[in-house]
Amino acid sequence: MKKEDKRILRRVFAAVAVVLFLGWFVFWPLNKYIESPGSADNLKSYVTIPGHPDKRKGSFMITSVYLQQARPVTYLWAKLTPNTTIENAQDVTGGQSGKTFDRVQDFYMKSAVNQAIAVAFKADHRPVKTDYLGIYVLQVQKNSKFKGKIKVGDTITKVNGHHFDTAHGYQKYIGRQKLGSSLTVTYLHNNKQLTATAPLVKITNSRVGIGIILTDNTKVHTKPKVSVDPGRLGGPSGGLMFALQIYQQISGRDLRHGQKIAGTGTINRDGTVGEIGGIDKKVVAAHRAGAKVFFAPYVKPSKLLLKYEEGHQTNYQMAKATAKKYAPGMKVIPVTSFEDAVNYLENHTK
Repeated sequence: MKKEDKRILRRVFAAVAVVLFLGWFVFWPLNKYIESPGSADNLKSYVTIPGHPDKRKGSFMITSVYLQQARPVTYLWAKLTPNTTIENAQDVTGGQSGKTFDRVQDFYMKSAVNQAIAVAFKADHRPVKTDYLGIYVLQVQKNSKFKGKIKVGDTITKVNGHHFDTAHGYQKYIGRQKLGSSLTVTYLHNNKQLTATAPLVKITNSRVGIGIILTDNTKVHTKPKVSVDPGRLGGPSGGLMFALQIYQQISGRDLRHGQKIAGTGTINRDGTVGEIGGIDKKVVAAHRAGAKVFFAPYVKPSKLLLKYEEGHQTNYQMAKATAKKYAPGMKVIPVTSFEDAVNYLENHTK
Protein backbone atom coordinates (compact mmCIF):
# COMPACT_ATOMS: atom_id res chain seq x y z
CA MET A 1 0.00 0.00 0.00
CA LYS A 2 1.32 3.39 -0.95
CA LYS A 3 2.20 5.98 1.69
CA GLU A 4 -0.49 8.30 0.36
CA ASP A 5 -3.12 5.53 0.66
CA LYS A 6 -2.03 4.79 4.24
CA ARG A 7 -2.26 8.46 5.10
CA ILE A 8 -5.80 8.65 3.70
CA LEU A 9 -6.80 5.48 5.55
CA ARG A 10 -5.51 6.88 8.86
CA ARG A 11 -7.49 10.07 8.29
CA VAL A 12 -10.65 8.05 7.59
CA PHE A 13 -10.17 6.00 10.78
CA ALA A 14 -9.51 9.17 12.76
CA ALA A 15 -12.63 10.83 11.36
CA VAL A 16 -14.75 7.74 12.16
CA ALA A 17 -13.31 7.66 15.69
CA VAL A 18 -14.16 11.34 16.20
CA VAL A 19 -17.72 10.82 14.91
CA LEU A 20 -18.20 7.78 17.19
CA PHE A 21 -16.84 9.68 20.18
CA LEU A 22 -19.08 12.68 19.52
CA GLY A 23 -22.07 10.37 19.10
CA TRP A 24 -21.29 8.71 22.43
CA PHE A 25 -20.61 12.04 24.13
CA VAL A 26 -23.88 13.60 23.01
CA PHE A 27 -26.34 10.70 22.82
CA TRP A 28 -25.25 7.75 25.03
CA PRO A 29 -27.73 7.42 27.94
CA LEU A 30 -26.19 7.05 31.40
CA ASN A 31 -27.74 5.42 34.46
CA LYS A 32 -28.10 8.90 35.96
CA TYR A 33 -30.63 11.71 35.93
CA ILE A 34 -30.04 15.45 35.96
CA GLU A 35 -32.29 17.73 38.01
CA SER A 36 -32.27 21.45 37.25
CA PRO A 37 -34.63 24.41 37.78
CA GLY A 38 -37.79 23.98 35.74
CA SER A 39 -40.61 26.46 35.25
CA ALA A 40 -42.91 28.57 37.43
CA ASP A 41 -46.30 28.61 35.70
CA ASN A 42 -49.34 30.79 36.31
CA LEU A 43 -52.12 28.54 37.61
CA LYS A 44 -54.84 30.69 36.03
CA SER A 45 -54.32 28.70 32.84
CA TYR A 46 -54.60 25.36 34.65
CA VAL A 47 -57.82 25.78 36.66
CA THR A 48 -61.31 26.32 35.26
CA ILE A 49 -64.41 26.80 37.43
CA PRO A 50 -67.62 27.77 35.59
CA GLY A 51 -68.91 31.09 36.89
CA HIS A 52 -65.75 31.70 38.89
CA PRO A 53 -63.05 33.08 36.57
CA ASP A 54 -59.82 34.49 37.95
CA LYS A 55 -59.60 38.07 36.70
CA ARG A 56 -57.48 39.37 39.57
CA LYS A 57 -53.99 40.72 39.01
CA GLY A 58 -50.95 38.75 40.08
CA SER A 59 -50.59 34.98 39.99
CA PHE A 60 -50.26 31.83 41.99
CA MET A 61 -47.39 29.90 40.45
CA ILE A 62 -46.68 26.18 40.44
CA THR A 63 -42.97 25.43 40.37
CA SER A 64 -41.30 22.41 38.84
CA VAL A 65 -37.96 20.64 38.47
CA TYR A 66 -36.66 19.76 35.02
CA LEU A 67 -35.66 16.10 34.95
CA GLN A 68 -33.68 14.50 32.14
CA GLN A 69 -31.67 11.32 31.70
CA ALA A 70 -28.00 12.18 31.65
CA ARG A 71 -25.70 11.90 28.64
CA PRO A 72 -21.93 12.42 28.91
CA VAL A 73 -22.24 15.99 27.57
CA THR A 74 -25.10 16.92 29.92
CA TYR A 75 -23.35 15.15 32.81
CA LEU A 76 -20.35 17.42 32.32
CA TRP A 77 -22.66 20.45 31.99
CA ALA A 78 -24.42 19.52 35.24
CA LYS A 79 -21.10 19.26 37.08
CA LEU A 80 -20.31 22.86 36.11
CA THR A 81 -23.77 24.41 36.60
CA PRO A 82 -25.08 25.78 39.93
CA ASN A 83 -28.43 24.48 41.25
CA THR A 84 -28.12 21.38 39.10
CA THR A 85 -27.66 17.93 40.61
CA ILE A 86 -26.93 14.45 39.32
CA GLU A 87 -29.01 11.63 40.79
CA ASN A 88 -28.84 7.85 40.49
CA ALA A 89 -31.61 6.46 38.29
CA GLN A 90 -32.66 4.08 41.09
CA ASP A 91 -33.20 7.00 43.47
CA VAL A 92 -35.31 8.89 40.92
CA THR A 93 -37.47 6.14 39.39
CA GLY A 94 -37.32 3.44 42.07
CA GLY A 95 -36.19 1.02 39.40
CA GLN A 96 -39.35 1.53 37.34
CA SER A 97 -39.35 1.92 33.57
CA GLY A 98 -39.80 5.42 32.20
CA LYS A 99 -43.39 4.66 31.16
CA THR A 100 -44.32 3.26 34.57
CA PHE A 101 -42.60 6.13 36.39
CA ASP A 102 -44.57 8.65 34.32
CA ARG A 103 -47.84 6.80 35.06
CA VAL A 104 -47.21 6.97 38.81
CA GLN A 105 -46.30 10.67 38.62
CA ASP A 106 -49.52 11.36 36.72
CA PHE A 107 -51.50 9.61 39.45
CA TYR A 108 -49.74 11.63 42.16
CA MET A 109 -50.71 14.81 40.32
CA LYS A 110 -54.37 13.74 40.00
CA SER A 111 -54.42 12.82 43.68
CA ALA A 112 -52.88 16.19 44.63
CA VAL A 113 -55.52 18.02 42.58
CA ASN A 114 -58.32 16.04 44.26
CA GLN A 115 -56.95 16.90 47.69
CA ALA A 116 -56.52 20.55 46.73
CA ILE A 117 -60.14 20.80 45.55
CA ALA A 118 -61.40 19.24 48.78
CA VAL A 119 -59.29 21.57 50.95
CA ALA A 120 -60.33 24.69 49.02
CA PHE A 121 -64.05 23.89 49.06
CA LYS A 122 -63.95 22.99 52.76
CA ALA A 123 -62.23 26.32 53.51
CA ASP A 124 -65.08 28.11 51.69
CA HIS A 125 -67.66 26.02 53.60
CA ARG A 126 -68.86 24.22 50.47
CA PRO A 127 -69.83 20.53 50.30
CA VAL A 128 -67.51 17.96 48.73
CA LYS A 129 -68.52 14.42 47.79
CA THR A 130 -65.76 11.82 47.67
CA ASP A 131 -65.95 8.52 45.79
CA TYR A 132 -63.55 5.84 46.98
CA LEU A 133 -62.50 3.98 43.84
CA GLY A 134 -60.16 1.46 45.45
CA ILE A 135 -56.45 1.09 46.03
CA TYR A 136 -54.00 2.31 43.43
CA VAL A 137 -51.02 0.04 42.74
CA LEU A 138 -47.76 1.98 43.06
CA GLN A 139 -45.42 -1.01 42.94
CA VAL A 140 -45.60 -4.80 42.68
CA GLN A 141 -42.92 -6.40 44.84
CA LYS A 142 -40.63 -9.15 43.59
CA ASN A 143 -42.04 -11.84 45.88
CA SER A 144 -45.68 -11.12 44.98
CA LYS A 145 -47.55 -14.02 43.37
CA PHE A 146 -49.62 -11.41 41.53
CA LYS A 147 -46.53 -10.16 39.66
CA GLY A 148 -47.24 -10.30 35.94
CA LYS A 149 -50.99 -10.08 36.55
CA ILE A 150 -51.54 -6.84 38.45
CA LYS A 151 -49.56 -3.90 37.07
CA VAL A 152 -48.48 -0.51 38.39
CA GLY A 153 -51.32 1.89 37.67
CA ASP A 154 -54.10 -0.64 38.21
CA THR A 155 -56.80 0.00 40.82
CA ILE A 156 -57.91 -2.85 43.09
CA THR A 157 -61.65 -2.60 43.75
CA LYS A 158 -62.43 -5.88 45.57
CA VAL A 159 -60.72 -8.74 47.38
CA ASN A 160 -62.67 -12.02 47.58
CA GLY A 161 -65.70 -10.02 46.48
CA HIS A 162 -65.40 -7.46 49.32
CA HIS A 163 -65.09 -3.71 48.65
CA PHE A 164 -63.78 -1.38 51.35
CA ASP A 165 -63.74 2.41 51.64
CA THR A 166 -60.10 2.75 52.71
CA ALA A 167 -56.80 1.09 51.98
CA HIS A 168 -56.66 0.20 55.67
CA GLY A 169 -59.88 -1.79 55.25
CA TYR A 170 -58.30 -3.87 52.49
CA GLN A 171 -55.09 -4.36 54.47
CA LYS A 172 -56.99 -5.40 57.60
CA TYR A 173 -59.07 -7.98 55.70
CA ILE A 174 -56.07 -9.42 53.87
CA GLY A 175 -54.05 -9.49 57.09
CA ARG A 176 -56.61 -11.87 58.64
CA GLN A 177 -56.01 -14.50 55.93
CA LYS A 178 -53.48 -17.33 56.19
CA LEU A 179 -50.07 -17.43 54.52
CA GLY A 180 -50.32 -19.31 51.22
CA SER A 181 -54.11 -19.15 51.04
CA SER A 182 -55.53 -17.98 47.71
CA LEU A 183 -57.03 -14.55 47.29
CA THR A 184 -59.12 -13.35 44.35
CA VAL A 185 -58.51 -9.73 43.44
CA THR A 186 -60.83 -7.65 41.25
CA TYR A 187 -59.06 -4.75 39.61
CA LEU A 188 -59.28 -2.18 36.85
CA HIS A 189 -56.64 -2.24 34.11
CA ASN A 190 -57.00 0.39 31.37
CA ASN A 191 -60.64 0.84 32.48
CA LYS A 192 -61.37 -2.90 32.06
CA GLN A 193 -62.46 -4.98 35.05
CA LEU A 194 -60.32 -8.09 35.50
CA THR A 195 -59.76 -10.69 38.21
CA ALA A 196 -56.66 -12.58 39.34
CA THR A 197 -56.21 -15.32 41.94
CA ALA A 198 -52.92 -16.10 43.66
CA PRO A 199 -51.60 -17.16 47.11
CA LEU A 200 -50.67 -14.64 49.77
CA VAL A 201 -47.02 -14.08 50.69
CA LYS A 202 -45.21 -13.02 53.83
CA ILE A 203 -44.80 -9.21 54.04
CA THR A 204 -43.18 -9.05 57.47
CA ASN A 205 -42.58 -11.67 60.15
CA SER A 206 -46.11 -11.16 61.45
CA ARG A 207 -48.05 -10.05 58.34
CA VAL A 208 -49.24 -11.57 55.09
CA GLY A 209 -50.32 -9.69 51.97
CA ILE A 210 -50.48 -9.66 48.19
CA GLY A 211 -47.12 -7.92 47.87
CA ILE A 212 -47.97 -4.48 46.50
CA ILE A 213 -47.23 -0.93 47.58
CA LEU A 214 -50.47 1.00 47.42
CA THR A 215 -52.31 4.23 48.10
CA ASP A 216 -55.95 5.37 48.09
CA ASN A 217 -57.56 6.17 44.74
CA THR A 218 -60.36 8.69 45.24
CA LYS A 219 -62.30 11.18 43.15
CA VAL A 220 -64.03 14.31 44.43
CA HIS A 221 -67.24 15.85 43.12
CA THR A 222 -68.18 19.47 43.67
CA LYS A 223 -70.71 22.04 42.49
CA PRO A 224 -69.57 23.88 40.52
CA LYS A 225 -67.21 21.36 38.94
CA VAL A 226 -63.51 22.15 39.04
CA SER A 227 -61.49 21.24 35.94
CA VAL A 228 -57.71 21.13 36.20
CA ASP A 229 -55.37 20.46 33.28
CA PRO A 230 -51.80 20.11 34.63
CA GLY A 231 -50.32 19.53 31.19
CA ARG A 232 -47.07 17.59 31.41
CA LEU A 233 -46.51 18.27 35.10
CA GLY A 234 -46.56 15.29 37.44
CA GLY A 235 -46.03 14.45 41.09
CA PRO A 236 -47.75 15.60 44.30
CA SER A 237 -45.77 18.77 45.04
CA GLY A 238 -48.23 21.23 43.49
CA GLY A 239 -50.98 20.47 46.00
CA LEU A 240 -50.66 23.61 48.13
CA MET A 241 -50.55 26.02 45.19
CA PHE A 242 -53.52 24.36 43.46
CA ALA A 243 -55.50 24.67 46.70
CA LEU A 244 -54.73 28.41 46.90
CA GLN A 245 -55.69 28.99 43.26
CA ILE A 246 -58.95 27.05 43.56
CA TYR A 247 -59.81 28.76 46.85
CA GLN A 248 -59.28 32.24 45.40
CA GLN A 249 -61.57 31.44 42.47
CA ILE A 250 -64.35 29.68 44.37
CA SER A 251 -64.41 32.19 47.24
CA GLY A 252 -64.07 35.29 45.08
CA ARG A 253 -61.51 36.70 47.52
CA ASP A 254 -58.35 38.47 46.41
CA LEU A 255 -55.50 36.84 48.28
CA ARG A 256 -52.70 37.90 45.94
CA HIS A 257 -53.26 41.67 45.75
CA GLY A 258 -51.43 41.83 42.44
CA GLN A 259 -48.35 39.88 43.55
CA LYS A 260 -46.68 36.84 42.03
CA ILE A 261 -46.86 34.13 44.69
CA ALA A 262 -44.94 30.88 44.19
CA GLY A 263 -44.45 27.85 46.38
CA THR A 264 -44.54 24.11 46.72
CA GLY A 265 -45.70 21.36 49.03
CA THR A 266 -48.04 18.38 49.12
CA ILE A 267 -51.52 18.89 50.53
CA ASN A 268 -53.47 16.43 52.67
CA ARG A 269 -57.25 16.32 53.08
CA ASP A 270 -56.93 18.03 56.48
CA GLY A 271 -54.95 20.90 54.92
CA THR A 272 -51.53 19.93 56.24
CA VAL A 273 -48.60 20.65 53.93
CA GLY A 274 -45.83 18.10 53.37
CA GLU A 275 -42.23 18.28 52.19
CA ILE A 276 -41.10 17.63 48.62
CA GLY A 277 -37.88 17.18 46.63
CA GLY A 278 -35.80 19.69 44.68
CA ILE A 279 -36.98 22.78 46.51
CA ASP A 280 -33.74 24.66 45.82
CA LYS A 281 -34.37 24.35 42.08
CA LYS A 282 -37.99 25.46 42.50
CA VAL A 283 -36.87 28.61 44.34
CA VAL A 284 -34.59 29.48 41.41
CA ALA A 285 -37.40 28.82 38.91
CA ALA A 286 -39.75 31.07 40.90
CA HIS A 287 -37.15 33.85 41.07
CA ARG A 288 -36.59 33.71 37.31
CA ALA A 289 -40.36 34.10 36.82
CA GLY A 290 -40.48 37.18 39.04
CA ALA A 291 -42.05 35.76 42.22
CA LYS A 292 -41.39 37.76 45.39
CA VAL A 293 -43.03 35.33 47.85
CA PHE A 294 -42.32 31.61 48.09
CA PHE A 295 -44.19 29.19 50.37
CA ALA A 296 -41.99 26.37 51.68
CA PRO A 297 -43.18 23.37 53.74
CA TYR A 298 -41.96 23.57 57.33
CA VAL A 299 -41.05 20.78 59.73
CA LYS A 300 -39.17 21.20 62.97
CA PRO A 301 -35.57 20.09 62.38
CA SER A 302 -33.97 17.43 64.53
CA LYS A 303 -30.69 15.51 64.27
CA LEU A 304 -32.48 12.33 63.20
CA LEU A 305 -34.61 14.14 60.61
CA LEU A 306 -31.69 16.08 59.14
CA LYS A 307 -29.75 12.84 58.75
CA TYR A 308 -32.20 11.71 56.08
CA GLU A 309 -33.20 15.06 54.57
CA GLU A 310 -32.01 16.11 51.11
CA GLY A 311 -28.73 17.96 51.62
CA HIS A 312 -29.24 17.43 55.38
CA GLN A 313 -31.57 20.43 55.42
CA THR A 314 -35.32 20.69 55.79
CA ASN A 315 -37.29 22.11 52.86
CA TYR A 316 -37.55 25.48 54.59
CA GLN A 317 -33.84 25.61 55.48
CA MET A 318 -32.80 24.74 51.92
CA ALA A 319 -35.27 27.18 50.35
CA LYS A 320 -34.13 30.02 52.61
CA ALA A 321 -30.45 29.36 51.93
CA THR A 322 -31.06 29.16 48.17
CA ALA A 323 -33.06 32.39 48.13
CA LYS A 324 -30.35 34.21 50.07
CA LYS A 325 -27.74 33.22 47.48
CA TYR A 326 -29.66 33.09 44.19
CA ALA A 327 -32.97 34.92 44.69
CA PRO A 328 -32.32 38.25 46.42
CA GLY A 329 -35.48 40.04 47.46
CA MET A 330 -37.58 36.87 47.65
CA LYS A 331 -39.36 36.14 50.93
CA VAL A 332 -39.44 32.46 51.87
CA ILE A 333 -42.46 31.80 54.07
CA PRO A 334 -42.62 28.61 56.20
CA VAL A 335 -46.03 26.89 56.22
CA THR A 336 -47.31 23.75 57.87
CA SER A 337 -50.85 24.03 56.52
CA PHE A 338 -53.11 25.62 53.92
CA GLU A 339 -54.42 27.85 56.71
CA ASP A 340 -50.89 29.16 57.37
CA ALA A 341 -50.58 30.24 53.73
CA VAL A 342 -54.00 31.93 53.68
CA ASN A 343 -53.29 33.75 56.95
CA TYR A 344 -50.02 35.07 55.58
CA LEU A 345 -51.66 36.29 52.38
CA GLU A 346 -54.44 38.00 54.32
CA ASN A 347 -52.02 39.87 56.55
CA HIS A 348 -48.90 40.54 54.45
CA THR A 349 -49.77 41.03 50.77
CA LYS A 350 -52.14 44.02 50.94
